[in-house]
Amino acid sequence: MTNDSPVSTSCLTPIDKAGLERLVAAGKQNPAAVKTVKCRTVAEGRFRHLNFVRNLPPHIVDEPPALLGDDTAPNPSEALLAALGSCLAVGIHANAVAQNIEIRSLALDLEADINITAVWGAGDTSPKPVGFDAIRVSVELDADAPREKLDALIAHAAKWSPVANTIAKPVALDVEAVR
Repeated sequence: MTNDSPVSTSCLTPIDKAGLERLVAAGKQNPAAVKTVKCRTVAEGRFRHLNFVRNLPPHIVDEPPALLGDDTAPNPSEALLAALGSCLAVGIHANAVAQNIEIRSLALDLEADINITAVWGAGDTSPKPVGFDAIRVSVELDADAPREKLDALIAHAAKWSPVANTIAKPVALDVEAVR
């Protein structure tokens, strides 16, 4: 898996290590703390949606023309891969800072196969897997540490990634109409 996107080869902008240490200390002080995150998704038309998180500009999700969309943004499955890639990258970078490993460059390539013949339940609903069967992630990491240490860093980040864990384990999902 390779992407032809340009990748910076200079050192990544550093994370505030003191700030990271404060976050770690707060987590250790209250290990049962739970934060609720929210998103409001508003259908704009066809298959384009605006997703509002905090006070940020809307994150747009659309479908490609092959799936009757306007191709203006990633589709939901691609957005999921992007969320996973970003979560893994954050974990790798944060743990590198915690371990005093300087990263020169970090890029992740993610891919997954999906059967789209069910067309969101409006098409062929014969028994088949719905969603991704497997996700493959390749991490390109250039840093000042032996390969074994970098491999352990990547494995640790994957183990503790909230998005990876949400994908890999069963999670309660409630979808209901507002009355």
